[in-house]
Formats: sequence, C-alpha cells, structure tokens
Amino acid sequence: MASTILAGPVLRRCRPDRLVFWLASREPLSFRLLLPEREPVLLDAGQQHQLQVGERCFIQLLDVALEQPLPEDTLLPYDLQWRRDGEREWQGMANWGQELCYPGETLPSLVIRSRLDDMLHGSCRKPHHGAADGLVAADGWLQGRRQRPEQRPALLMLSGDQIYADDVAGPMLTAIHQLIDELGLYPERLEGALVADSAELFASPLNYYRRHELLPSTEANLPLQKRFFEGARKPIFTTSSAANHLITLSEVLAMYLLVWSPEPWRGLPSARPGLDGELAARYQRERERLEAFVAGLPAVRRLLAHLPTMMIFDDHDVTDDWNLTAAWEETAYGHPFSRRIIGNALVGYLLCQGWGNAPDAFKGEPMQRLRDWSERPGGECQDRLIDCLLRFDGWQYSLDTSPKLLVLDTRTRRWRAESNFNRPSGLMDWEALTELQGELLHHDAVVVVSPTPVFGVKLIEVIQKIFTWFGKPLLVDAENWMAHQGTANVILNIFRHTRTPANYVILSGDVHYSFMYDIRLRYQKGDPHLWQITSSGIKNEFPHRLLDVLDRLNRWLYAPRSPLNWFTRRRRLEITPHPPLGASRGERLLNRAGIGHVRFNEQGEPVLVQQITADGVVDFIEQRPRELAADAPSRSGC
Repeated sequence: MASTILAGPVLRRCRPDRLVFWLASREPLSFRLLLPEREPVLLDAGQQHQLQVGERCFIQLLDVALEQPLPEDTLLPYDLQWRRDGEREWQGMANWGQELCYPGETLPSLVIRSRLDDMLHGSCRKPHHGAADGLVAADGWLQGRRQRPEQRPALLMLSGDQIYADDVAGPMLTAIHQLIDELGLYPERLEGALVADSAELFASPLNYYRRHELLPSTEANLPLQKRFFEGARKPIFTTSSAANHLITLSEVLAMYLLVWSPEPWRGLPSARPGLDGELAARYQRERERLEAFVAGLPAVRRLLAHLPTMMIFDDHDVTDDWNLTAAWEETAYGHPFSRRIIGNALVGYLLCQGWGNAPDAFKGEPMQRLRDWSERPGGECQDRLIDCLLRFDGWQYSLDTSPKLLVLDTRTRRWRAESNFNRPSGLMDWEALTELQGELLHHDAVVVVSPTPVFGVKLIEVIQKIFTWFGKPLLVDAENWMAHQGTANVILNIFRHTRTPANYVILSGDVHYSFMYDIRLRYQKGDPHLWQITSSGIKNEFPHRLLDVLDRLNRWLYAPRSPLNWFTRRRRLEITPHPPLGASRGERLLNRAGIGHVRFNEQGEPVLVQQITADGVVDFIEQRPRELAADAPSRSGC
C-alpha cells in the first residue's frame, strides 16, 4: 500500500520558539506535533501551509510557533502526526515513520544547539554519479552520535546543486514521468518550443537523450542560436550532459521527491523507453548506478529528519552556467522557452528548498503568486509566478546563531561586465556586497556560506581567465570570485575592513573536490583571520588524473616565493593550505565524495575539519590551540 507521506519530514529551521518542517503528501492532511512533556500542538492555518501541486500531491510547510521555548542542547524526540479531513484518529510516526528512526528507537529526534559549534556541509549530489552518496555516509556517522546532544551538528548545510536539473539519467527521467502520472502533477503549455505542451513533450521521440534538439531551430531563431551557442560547449540546454534536461515544473517537482525519499520509487513500473544500441547500453549503466542511489535513500531521509537542514541554490539546481555572463542572461531570458525552463526550476527551488530556509522572506507577492498558481495551474498564473521569482532579490538569508551564519546568493544578483557582455559577471553586485558588509558589522566571528569558493585554486582560475580572454568563458565554467574586478576588489576590501569580524570561516562547494586554506593579511599581525573550507561533492568527483596534475602544477607554479603570486588579486594575502592528513607529498586537494564536518571553538575558529566519506573520515586539521597557524605547514600562494 502506498504511503500517504511521499517525502519528509525534512527538519528545516530550529529555534527554541520555532520549528519548521517540510514534507510532501498524496492528499490534504491536518497535522499536530507532539514533543516531550508538552500538550500536542495542533497546527492551524497560520502554521500549516499546504499547497496542491498535482491531483494527488501536496507540498506542506509546517511552521510551528511554540509558546513555551524548548530546551537547548537536549535530545528531543518528536512525533509528527496527521489525519485526513473528517477523521478523528491521528496517525503517529509509530505507524508511518518507522523508517525514519534509528535502530532501537520509536521516534526521530532533534537537538537545538545553543551555539553553532559544529556543522556538516557539502554540495553537488548527482544521483547517477558512480561515487557513494555522502548523505548516506553522514547518516552512518550521525548514528554513532545521536544519543549525545553535545556531539550533534547544529545543522546540515547543503550549499548548492541539490539536484542536477541539467544532467539527468535516462532511468531517472523514466521514474520522473511515471511519478508525474501517478501523482497527477500538473501539465503545462510550452511557448516557443517545438512541442506545444508537456504531453506532447513526453510523447516526443526527442524525449529521451535528445532534448537538446528541442531548442528553437527555425530560421527566425538562427541569429539567436548563432549568437548564443556558437563555439560554446556549455550554454543552457546544449551542454553534453543536457540530453535529458528537465523542462516542465512537474518534472522538477518529481525529481525533488525522487532524490530525497525512497517512497516515490516504490511501486513504479519497471517499463523502460524503447532505445537501441549505445543509448540502450547507456540507459542500463545509469540504471545500475541509480539502483545503488535508491538503496541509500532510507538513510538520507532519516538524516534529514534528524538534523536541521539549510540549503542554497547553485547553477545545476537550475541549469549549467546559470547567469554566468550578461550575454547568457540576455539570450536566455529573451526567449520564452528558455525563460520558462529557468523559471520552472526556480519555482521548484522555492517550493522544495527556499521556502524552508526563510519562510518569512516569501510572504507577500511570492506566496500570493504561488497560491494563485496552485489554485489555477498553468497559463497566466504560472507566467506571473515566474516573473515574480525572476525579480525576487531575497534568496540570501542569515541565522542569528553564535557565530552568525550568512548564506549568500551568488546566482541572481550578479555584477555585469558592462564593457563586454561575454565576460563573466561578478558573483555579487555592489548593492548585494554592501548589504553583506552591513550584516557583518558588530560580530566577532561569522560563518559565510558561498556556493563558489572565494579563495580557489589559482592555476584553475588562471586557466579560466585565459579562456575568458579568448571569449570562451562558457567552455570552462569561468565563474569565480576573482574573475570580475569589481566584485573581487569589494569582497577583499570587506575582509580587510577594521569594523568587520576578526574571524571568518567561508564554507563552499561547487568544484567537485575538497580543500582547506588558512588566510591572513600580509604584513599585518592579528585580525582578520579567514579560513576557506570547501567540501564538494556529496555525490560527484573531479576527473582524478586531471585534478592530480592541476594540484601539483598549482603547487609548483604558485610556490611561496613564486613571482606569479604578484600577478593575482590576492597578492596581499598569505594563504596556507592544509593538506588532507596522510596525503602524498604535494597533494593539497581531496578528490573523494562525502560530506564536510567542521567544529568551531568559542572564538568561531575551526578546530576540526574533516571529510566524511563511505570509506572513512579524512582530516584536514585535528584539534588545535587557538593560535591555529603558528605551527602550520609552509605558506604558499594557493
């Protein structure tokens, strides 16, 4: 029998006076929350936000305000119960949520930490990649610590590419379409495409492994194609991995359900599309990898029910190279089909990620447009919703923790290269950076989440710069903080400002390898002190041989005394790489899928940095005294 709850609960924001949960159900439900030694909290319309997204699918955001604050640093089992309209009996998690419980326990639990002293973080979870799932490894790691509140991470931070809307395996697309049929997810019309609507798309011979051919190709659109696609391997929808690019909103929503929960997979038929030759072989290879991914989903669902989980988008949540250049934006948003595909991904992000990050940020027009679309799906309501979200500038958010957590939107508020629209845009514009500086004032320490590393590998950034000089930034994903002079200068000046925090920890992902840098200002003692800690990917890796070559070349070319360091924008910074413990000589980058783990001391400095993988834990630093860099390895200009 199919479960009423399709996915979740995913534990989102957690404060003593407020708990936020996200989940998806097959039918409209009422909820109540049971907590230790408390009267049941029956959720009213102000606390339960229910949106219908299909005939048999409802997205639920439960935003529970608590009159009596919950204790901090205490293990709190919880029972999220539901019932159908008109029923009297409540269905508790003992009946429907046993898969969410660890062995020997009858309920999932949460801990509200009094300090942000411990975090898990990571990005880039591609279901059909051959690497093991880092969220499964995190669940196994948490299982050994679940009964000790002081060892629970304060939160799990997913810093981008929670889905790959632009890189979908054939068997995943099959499951997506089967789930759309099962749940009756809403159809839609497609303006400007070679297919009129979602039904025609799904029935098209181009539906599997040929979706890139659905881009406009009439004579009237040739100037658009020439201008946008000529000589570029990675524009939207035509990258070599875009053969199954998600197009409709129903596809995006179905994929979210399929990557976060095993329940939608149960009962799906085993039928597959008619494919021949190499495509049939490719489909089978992807199917075998997806079977391993699906087998780990019960552990992933359990992890997300136990840890407060925050999220932010990066490009693959929407499409590769999203907003990379002004020319990209001008072309993508200037065509109705491209605009709809990007907009659909953004609506899916709002419903399944952004809403739980900061529910209050979306009150007003975004939620009104979302409800209008839910009541009258498709057509003008969907267009107005997409228009609203493309204008929206509140995706970034912060948590008033100690130290404070700032999560940056590095995708939608870009600093355009006005002199040449084909050059990479800055990851944040002047106004967004000014707001960031205001958020940093009066804090001794902050944790900043930037999906793309602020301080990356110099050699790789130089390669990206060379391709940019030749007018081909899309070929190498030439987006880094140093690629745009204005953005680079402002962010570095923010770090140098005397009124901003003494200690910065920057958590990033995106690059498909992991590393740690310890950063000081040259010729200046004391503050500020920065750390760049990158964990990527959760289920993705960089080509191993290529990364090994780049890692070693970077060390040789940008050694501490190399004059090449003075040709970079970071020449005033002294950067110490922390190699993974046990690494071979010259190795600075870790190319192993998993999840990052960081522990902070009272001053907000990292004292333990690890990558938790399916094969064990890899340390970057062990417990260190406050003078973290005093006995660090020799400094370099990485």
